[in-house]
Amino acid sequence: MGKRAREVVMSAMSPVSVHYFSDVLCVWAYIGQARLDELEAAFADAIATDLHFVNIFGEARDKLARRWAERGGLTAYAEHVRAAVARFDHVDVHPEVWDKVQPASSLGCHIFLAAVKLVDPSRFRAATWALRQAFFRDAIDVAERVAQLEVAERLGLDVAAIERELYTGRAHAELARGLDLARTLGVELSPTFVFNEGRQRLAGNVGYRVIEANVRELLRAPDAGHSWC
Repeated sequence: MGKRAREVVMSAMSPVSVHYFSDVLCVWAYIGQARLDELEAAFADAIATDLHFVNIFGEARDKLARRWAERGGLTAYAEHVRAAVARFDHVDVHPEVWDKVQPASSLGCHIFLAAVKLVDPSRFRAATWALRQAFFRDAIDVAERVAQLEVAERLGLDVAAIERELYTGRAHAELARGLDLARTLGVELSPTFVFNEGRQRLAGNVGYRVIEANVRELLRAPDAGHSWC
């Protein structure tokens, strides 16, 4: 098959489905947002990305205090987060994050963002990123509803419509759908890319070139998941 024929076949193919799972309070999702952005810019219409949340920091402050108790508690975890961010020049972290500003849970953010997704899907990603920046860069306790509402107002979102989705429970149902999918696909880390109908997962702090290579291989051989080789 000639080059032009291959291009025609590729243009007629359906986009490769990519599921992306993260927790708003996860530092690696904060750092890794640039990788997701680059992936979508590089492959444009060749991939279709669906964003979901996974429950990592649903019990944030107390669980971290327990898990880091022998290493210095939340102060030590705060140092770990600062060290992680210091390796990259595209994001910043406030010195009070996890040291003085310690959100109790990410679930409130996730439910709030599920409501945003129902009200204005086109602004869902911007709202997610704004909450991440509010916490990591500005040291705002985004577990508090007032902080979530301030972000929504700053973005010009319909706050009354968002509150209706929360009141009716539709936002909770939307969040549950994503959390159920995470369990079905065996997602346990943030962030996690899931490709090829759940057959491939890239979890945690994975470099961009590794993610890109997986997508390129799926585009090159879209039926590879059914192959013996």
